Amino acid sequence: MTAAGAHHLRQRELVHLADIKPRTNAYIAWERRRHRQAHWLVECIAEFMGVFFYVYAGVGSAASYLLSNVAELNGLGSLFQIGTAYALGILFALVVCAPTSGGHFNPAVTIAFTILKRCPPKKALRYIIAQILGSYVACLLIYVQWRDLIMVRATEILQAAGKLDAVMFTANGPAGVFALYAAPGMNLGRIFLNEFVCDFMIGLVIWACLDPTNFSAPPVAAPWIVSFVYAVMVWGYSPVGVATNAARDVGARLMAITIWGLDAGGGKYAAIAALTNIPATLLAVAFYEFILADSSRVITPAHADFLAGHLAHEEHSQGVIRDGSLSPGLDEKSHEQIIERV
Repeated sequence: MTAAGAHHLRQRELVHLADIKPRTNAYIAWERRRHRQAHWLVECIAEFMGVFFYVYAGVGSAASYLLSNVAELNGLGSLFQIGTAYALGILFALVVCAPTSGGHFNPAVTIAFTILKRCPPKKALRYIIAQILGSYVACLLIYVQWRDLIMVRATEILQAAGKLDAVMFTANGPAGVFALYAAPGMNLGRIFLNEFVCDFMIGLVIWACLDPTNFSAPPVAAPWIVSFVYAVMVWGYSPVGVATNAARDVGARLMAITIWGLDAGGGKYAAIAALTNIPATLLAVAFYEFILADSSRVITPAHADFLAGHLAHEEHSQGVIRDGSLSPGLDEKSHEQIIERV
């Protein structure tokens, strides 16, 4: 029977960056404050930047695709390019920001962790706000960067052809670069089904990558696997209508409303794009946990090292002495909470 505060992660000598890299007194003081008082802010900034990476890459690619279609500049963009850009944006987000925040980057994932009691509600709310803000700022920056080409040149071409009013708030119009809109004549029920199935598949793949018994998805491969499942959904199902992420959709739609007013809201489709991924992801999590997961399986060596590293980081940042004893300011209950978080 395991004693309170104990764990089964194998003990081994771990070298912290602080052991080999000299730090100034100012930096040491900042890290102490960051670990104790400001860690929630740092985590929210990481979530903001993660969604920023993802949206900045994908929406920027969509901007070039629109200009290619409107100005008839062949080769400037394609659906394959957009899917690849989103995938690489997610990959960069996971590599750069996930070590700091855990890499949610999606309100549905944050809500799932909250329901499973792996993320406190207060922290979840902060994460979701940061995620939506990351999407909003990314779209606003893309708008400024592309304004001369998309908002001036493309608008002039569409206006000259008499198409601007008809396509402005569609996937083929300037606002469609940022916010998602249902294609004219599309059945909303089928769009909902398309969104739900795609988000369910994404949720399954994410949870498979989080499974520490999955030998096919070691931690080093997980960012690539998650990135490619998003790309597959964009390549195969975006023409029907797929958002995959409430933060990407809500942030981008708020930005479009900021620029073009309430007409950019998207009507009934906006609710499908913003909300469908949440129940779809939760169903995927339940399906994986109850049908595909098995607690009798063994933790893979790669995941054991991954978890041991995270535990060592948490203990080091909270003042646990290397031999496992506690610093004067840390009690046994706090140590148990550290292990539980990891």
